[in-house]
Amino acid sequence: MTSTQKKIPANNVNSDVLAHLNSSEAAAVLGTLLERHKNLHAEAETIATELVASPSIDDIADDVLDAVTSLDIDDLNNRAGPSRYGYTEPSEAAYELLEESIEDFLSDIKRRMQLGLTDAAIAICCGLVKGLNKAKNVDSDVLNWEPDFPEEEAGQAVAEFIKSCPKESRQAVCYRLLAVLSEHVPAWSELFNRAAKENVQKAKPD
Repeated sequence: MTSTQKKIPANNVNSDVLAHLNSSEAAAVLGTLLERHKNLHAEAETIATELVASPSIDDIADDVLDAVTSLDIDDLNNRAGPSRYGYTEPSEAAYELLEESIEDFLSDIKRRMQLGLTDAAIAICCGLVKGLNKAKNVDSDVLNWEPDFPEEEAGQAVAEFIKSCPKESRQAVCYRLLAVLSEHVPAWSELFNRAAKENVQKAKPD
């Protein structure tokens, strides 16, 4: 074994290495730890549930605002214009970029609902809508091409939330969502009520 192949002694490694792991490395460490110490599984499950069950509406709103308004003219120019597939209008490119910027939030709503974490799903949906409401008044290179996006997407987010609810509890959960939304984004109450009415009625059994 050459000097470059020698294993670095554990006592020579920075003791703060855990704090500098990326997400995939941290996940690998957790998986190995639970594999070696199965008695920790229940505690890890509890911690994980607490973590995903208590998102902050305001924190999510800030994240959404940043995701939507941080897109710039370079992002737009890279998407719009001629390509081998044809010509993409700037407004079309802007809409695609904006949709992509919030995809993870919509996916997270569905994920929490699938886990049975209804309150967490409500918080994420409300945070998403609140962030979109904040974004509508921001001067943004991309958002200026699609100024109606925040309101339209807010209604779509409510519709997607309702569709992800179990049928047996859909109406009750919908009322809970509307109550939270009305508290945080009262200006769009009519929009939420319309989206909820349309989608709850669609979901009713024949």
